[in-house]
Amino acid sequence: MIAVPVQNESHYDLPSYATKASAGVDLKANLKQPVTLAPLERQIVGTGLKIALPEGYEAQVRPRSGLAAKQGITVLNAPGTIDADYRGEIGVILVNLSNVAFTIQPGERIAQLVVAKFEQIDWLPTARLSETDRGAGGFGSTGKK
Repeated sequence: MIAVPVQNESHYDLPSYATKASAGVDLKANLKQPVTLAPLERQIVGTGLKIALPEGYEAQVRPRSGLAAKQGITVLNAPGTIDADYRGEIGVILVNLSNVAFTIQPGERIAQLVVAKFEQIDWLPTARLSETDRGAGGFGSTGKK
């Protein structure tokens, strides 16, 4: 477990894990009034949360599967990355992929937040890459033949 300083400017309790084995915490819409998304409309919805991650960590904003499956509401840039040096409010870019309008209520769970370690790249320029069985085979190249 990692300790993450958090500034909660929302009207809600801090996000918590639903179960002992949960990977993410639910982010809530910090709204003064409901917001309606028309079909194919997108909007950044604030959460009222600001965090200070240690270097070597990122926070990923991901869709909630129930909201996506039942309502067609998802996170547009999934996963959205929050860098360790960002100190602003966590915003969620929601998009309505259904054919009906959807209203987001204040305090509604709109996304998940997962914290993960990462490595930065140290590029090693080369004229040729090592050979593999797959080679340059791209999309669908490892599936059915």
